[in-house]
Amino acid sequence: MTRILIVDDHELVRQGVRHTLERNPEWQIVGEASDGRQAVDLTASLDPDIVILDLSMPQMSGLEAIREILKRSPGMKILVLSIHDADALIHEVLAAGAKAYLLKSDAVRDLVAAVQSLVDGRPFFTAKVSHALLESYVNGNSRKRPEERPRLTAREQEVVRLVADGKTNKEIAALLNISVRTVETHRSNIMEKLDIHSVTDLILFAIRHGLKDAPGPGRRELPSVN
Repeated sequence: MTRILIVDDHELVRQGVRHTLERNPEWQIVGEASDGRQAVDLTASLDPDIVILDLSMPQMSGLEAIREILKRSPGMKILVLSIHDADALIHEVLAAGAKAYLLKSDAVRDLVAAVQSLVDGRPFFTAKVSHALLESYVNGNSRKRPEERPRLTAREQEVVRLVADGKTNKEIAALLNISVRTVETHRSNIMEKLDIHSVTDLILFAIRHGLKDAPGPGRRELPSVN
């Protein structure tokens, strides 16, 4: 049973999310919060598997709540459900540690898929959010010539693909039949080669270079890199 906490200052939104998710018998809504501070407290007391929260809330903003929740519970999976699609804000939210970003305008279509993606251990961004992130990434790196970016080995490409799919170092080690320490070494080398400093940017690199599809409806599973 996947335990879910819903956080939004509008009761109608909370009811809608609850109604949608309770159709899945394997998902349990363990609580609701109407502000950021309550979200932090209920996460600590209820210990849900997933927290779905808005960014614009009283007492404590959603962004502050994300940071505080993950400070106390580093493994918590957080799905942001927001009306805001500004590139800078999306980047800040993901840098804070959220694993999924869903616009409220896309919730009817994508909420169930987003939650299932987190349950399966994968991040989730709708097509609109993925496009905004990718455009920002491309524009930020447009001055670099392709030959300036070091080439990754086949094994490093495979590690990138698995990281972008949300796999932990332990899971990657098992899948590739290597040690966890070797995975950590590969990740460190990849970050240094690409001058990348966050998993979010690594996911964007994977999308841009064909190692992973942009998450969202109709995505397909890519073959492994040999």
